[in-house]
Formats: sequence, C-alpha cells, structure tokens
Amino acid sequence: MGTVKGQAARMRRVARERFGYKGFRPGQEEAILSTLAGQDTLAVMPTGSGKSAIYQIAGSMIEGATVVVSPLIALQRDQVESIVGEDVGGAAEVNSTVREAARDAAFTELAEGEIEFLFLAPEQFANEETMARLRAIKPALFVVDEAHCVSEWGHDFRPEYLRLGAVIADLGRPRTLALTATASAPVREEICERLGMREPNLIVEGFDRPNIRLVVERFEDEGEKREALMAAAVAAPKPGIVYAATRKRAAELAQNLVERGVVALAYHAGMPARERVRVQEAFREDAAEVIVATTAFGMGIDKPNVRFVFHLDVSESVDAYYQEIGRAGRDGEPAQAALFFREEDLNLRRFFAGAGRVDEEQMEAVAEAVHGHPRAMTPAKIAEEVDLPASKVTVALSRLEEVGAVDVTPTGRVRSSKGADVDEAAAQAAEAQENLRRFARSRVDMIRGYAQTTGCRREYLLNYFGEAYAPPCGRCDVCEAGLVIPVDDDNTPFPVNCLVVHRNWGSGTVMRAGDGKVVVLFDTVGYRTLGVDLVKEEGLLRVAS
Repeated sequence: MGTVKGQAARMRRVARERFGYKGFRPGQEEAILSTLAGQDTLAVMPTGSGKSAIYQIAGSMIEGATVVVSPLIALQRDQVESIVGEDVGGAAEVNSTVREAARDAAFTELAEGEIEFLFLAPEQFANEETMARLRAIKPALFVVDEAHCVSEWGHDFRPEYLRLGAVIADLGRPRTLALTATASAPVREEICERLGMREPNLIVEGFDRPNIRLVVERFEDEGEKREALMAAAVAAPKPGIVYAATRKRAAELAQNLVERGVVALAYHAGMPARERVRVQEAFREDAAEVIVATTAFGMGIDKPNVRFVFHLDVSESVDAYYQEIGRAGRDGEPAQAALFFREEDLNLRRFFAGAGRVDEEQMEAVAEAVHGHPRAMTPAKIAEEVDLPASKVTVALSRLEEVGAVDVTPTGRVRSSKGADVDEAAAQAAEAQENLRRFARSRVDMIRGYAQTTGCRREYLLNYFGEAYAPPCGRCDVCEAGLVIPVDDDNTPFPVNCLVVHRNWGSGTVMRAGDGKVVVLFDTVGYRTLGVDLVKEEGLLRVAS
C-alpha cells in the first residue's frame, strides 16, 4: 500500500511541478496510476476531460520511450507543441509530411533518450524500417489515441488501426494505454480485443455533458427542415458546426448561410488538403463563424467555445451523434445540440448500414488467394488477384483474421494460418460479417429511437452508453416541455446493465429500461426494443445467472 501511496504522491508532485496541475479531473488519476503500475488500460472519458494529460504524465514518469498513435496530423502537431512547451522530455512527430532527415532525427533522439514522446500516424507501421527502429528502441508505453478508430462497431473506423494489435505484439507487448471520448459497451470490448490488451483496467467516466441542451425538431418536408436549420444557425450565438450527410449538401448549405450574412465555410474530405487546413485554422481562430461539414470534420479540433452543433441529417449511430455533439461547449458554458429530423432521412443510413456485404464465395476467394501463396501478400495484391474492391478485401481479411484463417503482420501484409480449413473459415467469416451488418442496422434503429423518443433525451443517450440516469434533466426539449415525470424504476425486472438471456437471440445487456419497454444489446443481433409486459407474458427474457 505504501508503494501505491508513494507512486500517487510522486505523480501528483510531477503533475503540479512539471505540468502546472492543481488537481485531477475524474478518471485521470486512476488511469495514470493504472498505467504506472504496468497494467493495460482503456480510458473512456468525455471530450475536454484531459485525456492527453494521462499519457503525458505517465510517459514522463515511466523509464523508456513513449509511442503515441494518433490518426490526424493536425492533432499530432498540437500535442507535440504542447509537450515541447513543458519540461516533460520533448516530443517529435513522424507522418507523411515529415521529411526523411527530420524522420531520422526523431528516431535517433528517441533511441538516445533526448526526447520522450514519438507521435506516429497508424500508416507508418506499414514501413518495415519504422518497425525495425521501434523494435530496437523497445518503447515502454504504447498509447492509442482516438481508440474508437480500432472498432468496426464504433464510428470513424480506420482500417490502418486493425494492425495495431500485431504491432504491439511485435514490439514485445509494452504496457498499452487506449484513450477515447465515446465508446459504447461493444466498442469498448472490441478495442480491448483488437489491441490484444491483457486483463485491461477499464475506466469509464460519466458521459453526461449537462451544459449541452438537447433538441430534436421534426419535419415532414425537406425544404421546411432546411429553412428551419438555416434560420436557427443565423440566430444562434456563434461559433457553431452544422453537419450534413453529403459533400454536396455541405457546400450548398454553407453558400446559403453566406448569402444570409453568416461567415460560413464548407469542409469535406473531397477538398484539397491545403484547403481543409485553411478552413480548420479559420474556424480555430474565430475567422469563420460556422463550419458546414460532413463527418470528416471534428476529430482533433479542440475548440472550447463552440456554441452549437446542428445536424441537417441524422448520424449513422448514437455513437457518432454523441461524438459530434460533444464538440460543443467544451468550455463548460451553455451550448445547444439540435437534430433537424425527417423520417425519410433514415433511408440513407439504412442503405449505408446494409452496404459492404461480402458473401461466403468472396470470403472463400480471398482466403484461397492468401493460402495459395507461400509468402505474405499485401491487401492490394490480394484485391488484384481476386478482382474485388479494396474495401471488400479489407472487410474479408478482418473477418478471416477473427476466425483464425489468416494472420496480419505489423506492416499490414497477410499470410495464411497453418491448419486453417478454407471452406469452414469462409463460412464462419461470412456469418460474422452478417452479424456485423445486423448490428449496424440495429444502430440505425437506436438513432431513430433518440429522434422519436417521448422521454428524456439525456436519459436515452446515457443509457445507450450503459449509464443509468434519473430524469427529468431540465436541459432537453422534452423535459423543458414538462412531458417527463420522474418514475421509480427501482423495481424494474431488467435494470440498466443487467445481463439477460433471450430464448432465441441468446445473451445480451440491458441498455435502457423505462416507459414499459426494455432495450437490450444482444451479442448476435444488436439492439432490440421489447415491451416489458410481453416479455413477462411470453417468458422471452431471463436474468443471466
């Protein structure tokens, strides 16, 4: 106990003297101590809760190098600059914009202990030289920032993140710290599994952002919906973000707002990189009042004074929606999140949720291509050989790896697993992919449920992430209208987070209970909403023993 207390005292002293911290936010201290103790740790903490301080303090106290994986160059640059400004060991970045000489210098300085932190984009691990230099350095701490990018069940999924588990193993399994602002229960589970985390310490802080007012405005006509959003954006305190589903809609809406006197800019992935940087900087420096963007905008934009986030189109899931509205009010001051909703808007999301199907025949073709070669292949070579789009090959390889049919090296090459039965593996992989598609469609139902709920919207969101909440919140349109009456749900047979078993769908976890309904996240079919009376009458559910 004395050692733990001594470590905690030293940590607080380092935080105070080297970082200027007077205290810790919820979850920070626990995550730092867990990492210092050598335990793999996943910290899920709200935006603005100081996740970067966790690895900065822990890394500065652990002997040896710290490698930080971050998906955005702008985010890497910000973190490097913040560390350079502190007396915590120095930092460098290695990504596609860094020249060879600077890259070599960064690795040399890390190896010689002249810097403590090296920030890498996930694509860099495909470089064998990078892996060789990291193996020689033997990092003591491996940090995965924006860890939800690992999960295909989350949002902002990035295929490059899939190889990180192999990278960690190849580097001798240094202690691993994964950080994210938003991750529901299945996303948290997938992060730990894909990164190969050993008995991870899971730290999940409250998801509630009480300063954000939650509103849904419903429409029958698309033109009326668009007009209402523009009027709201013109009238609202600035700055703000508006999300649209397509690049075309983002560009058109930005132009419409400019015509109404708002300094608005569009942002989407189809713009040249230099133009995207210009738009980001304009918004960061308050030179732009409103950004109208696709979901390509937002990650890594640490702007505290965003006063509103409006959605012209519904997000793909509650996970994505909560991540997007979390960019409002990071300064703790009042902010608003409004969804301008039309039932027909869900059709696009349902289409995307059903897309990306890889059938058993295609799975088998990919598996046979890999097993037919004595050496590891690149995904691009596999795609060429089986004549499938790269996106489908990525999906197939992910599923085949899950069922043990192929191995993916740290550099992203693919080789066959010894003894794997190609036919059986293809069938299992196709079934796993279909489960994922069912899950994606069920998440569309959950975002529809948020838009259409007659209960407290804050309760709905928090329940989705496994956090119980007693309404009314007083900061959503439903509660403000006096439509939510406090209910004593202590006697519900299926409380939030209760483990249950359905006679057809198997095991699951209760995510929401109230209004005579229970929402269960099942392992095989995703989210399902059931009437409590019918469940009791038919004996559909039982509490897991």
